[in-house]
Amino acid sequence: MPAFLLRRALQAVVVLLVLAAVLYAVFYLAPGDAARLACGPKCSTAQVAQIRGQMGLDDPVYLQFWHFLQGIVGGHTYSTGTGSVHCPAPCLGQSYRTGELVTDLITQKLPATASLALGAMVLWLVIGVGTGLVSALRRGGVTERLLTGFTLVGVATPVFITGILLLLVFCSWLQWLPYPSYVPFTDDPQQWAWNLLLPWLALALVEAAKYARLTRSSMLETLAEDHIRTFRAYGVGEAAVVRRHALRGALTPVIALSALDLGTMFGGALLTETLFGIPGLGQQLVQSVQLKDLPVVVGIVLVMGLAVVLANAVADVLYALADRRVVLA
Repeated sequence: MPAFLLRRALQAVVVLLVLAAVLYAVFYLAPGDAARLACGPKCSTAQVAQIRGQMGLDDPVYLQFWHFLQGIVGGHTYSTGTGSVHCPAPCLGQSYRTGELVTDLITQKLPATASLALGAMVLWLVIGVGTGLVSALRRGGVTERLLTGFTLVGVATPVFITGILLLLVFCSWLQWLPYPSYVPFTDDPQQWAWNLLLPWLALALVEAAKYARLTRSSMLETLAEDHIRTFRAYGVGEAAVVRRHALRGALTPVIALSALDLGTMFGGALLTETLFGIPGLGQQLVQSVQLKDLPVVVGIVLVMGLAVVLANAVADVLYALADRRVVLA
């Protein structure tokens, strides 16, 4: 296990370095003047030149990228013309629009996105895996046909349609729930969960359909394997066969998919965050792209990449815990 974790850590560093290089090339070397963007459209040529010097844009490209990496590892000090501002590691730069440190901005937005992603993940795994398991065990019956219809509707329905329907039914028509307004967990845990219930359901119902189909097909495949037939031949009860052996093997692809979905959810739940007014990373990313706030865009995408890498590393460990046939290499 320690050797595996060390290898995955080294792989994560390489992946993030490549991602940082690609992002730097796309956003910082693309046509456009970063100094003009940072200074604003009303700045004079002399002011733009001053900002260019403060940002280090007169340095060679490789040196600019090296300073960018140094800032992530060891922090960076930015000149303001009349003084300096220190950005501690991991430093991802300063916002062109507000002057706020990108790390501080991400720290403010991350709890909302993490709350949305983790809560929705719990729901879609419970609903999806449970539905897929029941559908596989009741194959050919009315229950399976009903659950299959549910999964087809869920896969075909976009998340914004599901979200709008939930708002209409529970907030407008039945008035069982208030319109969501994000409340930090540290302020009021009950209101935090109450206001995130509909966003969780909007994401979970769509994702659960995908997990139900995956669990059903994986479970049917596992139940047809030789070792399962051997357990049954030796008189092991059906409940024990399903719970102790078949389900563990069937969960391997579910773990892989959930790791990928969770990682991308940290920066990709844009429609849900926008629909329900959740001030998360996805909403901030779109706003920063529209405003051409390049340091914020690069910082958020790097955090998204880190989330995907970490989620897949955790998934590899869970493989071995769920299925003893998997060997960490």
